[in-house]
Formats: sequence, structure tokens, C-alpha cells
Amino acid sequence: MALAPTVASPQKMLVLNASYTDAGLNHPGSINIAVAVSMPDGGLITPVLQNADKLDLYSLSRMWKDLVDRARIEQLQPQEYSSGTFTISNLGMLGVDRFDAILPPGTGAILAVGASQPQVVASEDGTFAIRRQMQVNMTADRRIIYGADAANFLKDLALLIQTNAQSLTL
Repeated sequence: MALAPTVASPQKMLVLNASYTDAGLNHPGSINIAVAVSMPDGGLITPVLQNADKLDLYSLSRMWKDLVDRARIEQLQPQEYSSGTFTISNLGMLGVDRFDAILPPGTGAILAVGASQPQVVASEDGTFAIRRQMQVNMTADRRIIYGADAANFLKDLALLIQTNAQSLTL
């Protein structure tokens, strides 16, 4: 009997929302997602969506636009770019299909998102089709995040994208 795949609960994945400090392991109470943004001069900054788990998509989108606009004119306050607990870097929008992201200080993990590319794939019934596929990988601080936990996160993310992508935007 085959079991249906399940996605880990958000509480289980909170293990990725951690950082290592001089005092030891830190599990902050809020989920603050930092997203890498390129600067006009070629630099990089990571504005932070504060309490991202408590906001709807519309609010996150408005907040994100404001953060990016102010980042590009160097108007962010330190807490708006230094308080991320998990980071996302997307070079896919520039056509890069895969890359390794460097873990920023103070975060437990960074997700590197590549471009989706058409690929020939085999389905479960043995037929072939062309489907868009993308590469993602994660760099994690192994002092605080076990490889198995990072792998489970990536497995659950892939399952969500394959079966219920719209849930990622709710």
C-alpha cells in the first residue's frame, strides 16, 4: 500500500529558522525572510520581510516593493537588512540555471533559486514530455541545521511546487 506524500508542518520546519551566535543556538520568535537584491553599483543587499509567516501575499508584495525601492536609494534602516532569519537568492530571473549561494552571517540557511528551463522528463507511466524544471539548492550552517532537515525542507518544497504551487502564494 502506497502512502500519499505529505508536507512537513511549518512548526517542524522552524528548525531552519535559526542562527548561531556567540551565546549559542538562537531560535527567534519571528520568521524574517531576507531576499537578495542587486544594487545599481553592483553591490548586494538583503532587505527583510519581517514576520513573513503572519502576512498575506498582498501585504508581502507591498512591503517588498517598498523595501526594494528604498534599498536601491540606500534608505533602509539597519534592522531592515540585518534581521533575516532565512535568506532567498534568485538568479533565475537573470537566466542563471544553478548556483551556490553564500550563507550570510546571522542566518541559518539560504535558498538558491535558478531559472526554470524546458527539460525532457519521463512520467510515471513511461511517457516522455517537455516540462519546465528549475534547480534550487540550500546552503545551511551545519552547526545548527542537520543535513536531513535541509533535505526534508527541499523535498517538501519540491512537492509543494509539483502538487500545489498556489499554496506558496497564500
